[in-house]
Amino acid sequence: MAKASQVSVGNFIKWNGELAQVIEFQHRTPGNLRAFYQGKFRILKTGKLAEYRFSPDEDVEILRVEVKEYQYLYQDGNSYVCMDNETYEQINVPRILFGEQIKFLQEGMAVLISLESENPVSVQIPTHVVLEVVYSEPGVKGDTANSPLKPATLEGGATLMIPLFVEQGEKIRVDTRTGEYVERVKS
Repeated sequence: MAKASQVSVGNFIKWNGELAQVIEFQHRTPGNLRAFYQGKFRILKTGKLAEYRFSPDEDVEILRVEVKEYQYLYQDGNSYVCMDNETYEQINVPRILFGEQIKFLQEGMAVLISLESENPVSVQIPTHVVLEVVYSEPGVKGDTANSPLKPATLEGGATLMIPLFVEQGEKIRVDTRTGEYVERVKS
């Protein structure tokens, strides 16, 4: 057990019997009141955000988490099979750990998986991926007065707004954190 003052952003803690990752953690001393720590974290099982106020001497269980690089292989029901690049062992990762980034996941992609006692607790895919535009309406020349963006469907099924000059069949770079178009990629 550790004290609340030893917790930092990125730590994995056990809170109310649930595994949670610390997103924000601030020390506050408001006026004449006693100091406290304000924590914001994501509950890994559900993906929901929670906030809690810790007293400085409150005990917090910080979990030891190992981060390893795996290669995504294929989907198996509600889980995704990933392979350790060093030992070639395969693990099943629950779909919920991928969150909204799942729509940008491709076979063979390298992913970072956080493990707590051999159980996956968090997954991070690369921040930028290159995907092909599978379908988009052709842009109308001179139609830049209202919105210079058009909807497009990418390989893997993700949809997002792209500039009018990007054609069907071209490859684009996408930011997986925001789900936004970054640039056109020359093949």
